[in-house]
Amino acid sequence: MNRRRLLARGTAGAAGAATLASPNLASAQPRIRWRCPGSFPKSLDTLYGTQEYIARRVSEMTDGAFQIQVFGPGELVPALQVMDAVGGGTVECGFTSGYYYLGKDPSLALVTCLPFGLSSRQHWAWLTHGGARDLYKEVYADQGVVAIPAGNTGAQMGGWFRKEIRTIDDLKGLKFRIAGYGGNVLSKLGVIAQQLGGPDIYPALERGVIDAAEWVGPYDDEKLGFQRVAQYYYYPGWWEYSPSIDLMINARAYEALPAPYKAVLDAACTEGWHWMAARYDVVNPQALRRLIASGTQLRGFPRDVLQACYRASQEFYAEVGAGNARFKRIHEQWDKFRLEQTQWLRVAEDSLGNFLAATTVQR
Repeated sequence: MNRRRLLARGTAGAAGAATLASPNLASAQPRIRWRCPGSFPKSLDTLYGTQEYIARRVSEMTDGAFQIQVFGPGELVPALQVMDAVGGGTVECGFTSGYYYLGKDPSLALVTCLPFGLSSRQHWAWLTHGGARDLYKEVYADQGVVAIPAGNTGAQMGGWFRKEIRTIDDLKGLKFRIAGYGGNVLSKLGVIAQQLGGPDIYPALERGVIDAAEWVGPYDDEKLGFQRVAQYYYYPGWWEYSPSIDLMINARAYEALPAPYKAVLDAACTEGWHWMAARYDVVNPQALRRLIASGTQLRGFPRDVLQACYRASQEFYAEVGAGNARFKRIHEQWDKFRLEQTQWLRVAEDSLGNFLAATTVQR
C-alpha cells in the first residue's frame, strides 16, 4: 500500500475523531435569552459594568447559548422596581440590591448591609460559609425570586453635604438622600431621610430639594458630579460598610434552567462580586486625590456623632425585631457572626493595618 496514502487516511481519521470529540457547545445546549434591568446608571462603569461583566461571562461559559441582555434604570423598569418586575415575571432577572425593597420585608436589608455591619471580606464569608444564603432562601421566595450575590462596592463614603457636620444638632432637619436602614437610624437623630434612584440624586441636590446625599465612593461620585453641587465630603459611610448586590432571578425561570446553566450563573456572579470590589479598590484612591485637588473638603464624622448613630442603630434593630420575628432571627445570627469576626480580625488583621497606616504617614 502506498505509504503516503496510508498517512493521509490516518490524518483524516484523527481529524474526524477530534471533531467528534469536540462538539459545538452552543448546538448541544438549549438556547436561552433573558432580559436583565438594573438599578444603577449606565454611566457608572463599575456598578453597571459588573452587570455587563456577568452577562458576558455567562455567554462565554456557554459558548453563546445563554444570553443575558442588560438594561439600565428606566429602560425597561424604574430603578427601584427591579425586584418587583423580576418576581412578577415581567423580566427574567435583574441586577439590584435587597435593601431597596425593605418596605416589603425588613429582612431584605440584612442581605445587602446594615449600619455598622460587616466588611466586604466578612460579608462574603457570611454569604458563602456563614449560613446567609440558606437563611435568605425563604425571604426571597416570598418575593418570587432566587438571588445570587453578584457584586460588592466595599466600604463606601459618608456622602456630600452643603454644610459641615460638627455636632449632633447639625443633623436635625437635614434632608438627606440615603438608602437602606441608614435613613431610619438617622431619622432618630432628626434627619429627614429620602430614598432616590441614582439618576435622580444630582438634580435633587443641585436644586436644593435635598441638603446632602450619599451614593458609593469617590470614583462613582466624581462621575455623577456631586462635587459641583456640594463642598464637604464625609467619611466613613457607616451605614454601608460593604453593600452586596444580587442578581435576582424569577423563581420559575430559575427552576426551568438546566443544572449546568445554574452552575454558570453561580460562577459568573461570584466572579462579578469580586471583580466589582477589586476594581473599586483600584479606582477609588485615584479619584479621591482628584476630588481633593479640585477643592473638595474631606471631613471625618466627629466621634460623638458616630457614637450617637451607633446607639441609635442598636435601638432601631431592637424595635424592628420586636415587630418582625424573621428579622429578629436573622439579625441575631448575623450579629453573632459579626461579633466573632470583629474580635478575630482585630487581632489578626486590624492591628497590622493600623500599624502600617501610622508608619506610612510618618514616612
